[in-house]
Amino acid sequence: MTSFDASERLMWAGRAAAYAGSFARLCGHPVPRLLDAAEVRPGVRVLDAGTGPGTVAAAACARGARVTAVDAEPTMVQLAMQAAPEADVRVAALPELPFGDGEFDAVVANFVLNHVGRPRLALAELRRVVRPNGWIALTIWAAPPAPGQALLGRAIQAAGAVRPRHLPAGLAPEDDFPRDESGLAGLMHAAGLREAMCETLRWDHRAGAEEWWSGPAAGVAFGGQMVQSQTPEVRAEIKRHFDLFSAEFADEAGVLTLPHAALLARARR
Repeated sequence: MTSFDASERLMWAGRAAAYAGSFARLCGHPVPRLLDAAEVRPGVRVLDAGTGPGTVAAAACARGARVTAVDAEPTMVQLAMQAAPEADVRVAALPELPFGDGEFDAVVANFVLNHVGRPRLALAELRRVVRPNGWIALTIWAAPPAPGQALLGRAIQAAGAVRPRHLPAGLAPEDDFPRDESGLAGLMHAAGLREAMCETLRWDHRAGAEEWWSGPAAGVAFGGQMVQSQTPEVRAEIKRHFDLFSAEFADEAGVLTLPHAALLARARR
């Protein structure tokens, strides 16, 4: 486990409910396209790696697939069990999964590679557990971030917040890759996958300002950890700038329309 992985475990510990009430709906947007890319249909044995609250697992079950789902965070697994009672849901983490070689017909990973310290090693493990010619489909956030995704970061920067030592600046240079279509496709090829294809998904996510703030306020993800690690004075400044910048996206009722962009890729073992 890298220092990045260790930080991610601490970052997400006990925060499943806060995530489910804030960012889960956003991250659920690409799920139908993700399952289509992996050719998930009735009877397909599918692994949902990094299931979170079980959004993908539940959607795959609704298609009649035979679903196994894993997540590194036990509170996420509890939510996923409720969301997808037909699935086999358990605690497990990349890059070491408790499954045999070629055990699944398809593997999906929705916004999971953003949270692993060695993405190529994680992809190689997903390749190991999918059968020959089976599909792996995944999403990650694109870089640079779309304006809606950048909102919190702008507020953090404007408030003069300082990154605490326990939060890594990013992946080690040898483990990182460009977060664009060619970079993600190249990573899949480097992990031994074939026929890699990648596209950019763009959509507007609508949410109330307080809903959008609730995740960071509860310490969800890197941005939330940045918020929580500051002094009360700096936290108040972050919130003030968040409110100021949110007005750029708000309609007359105060609902935010937040542009987002993600990469959707698939490749075959």
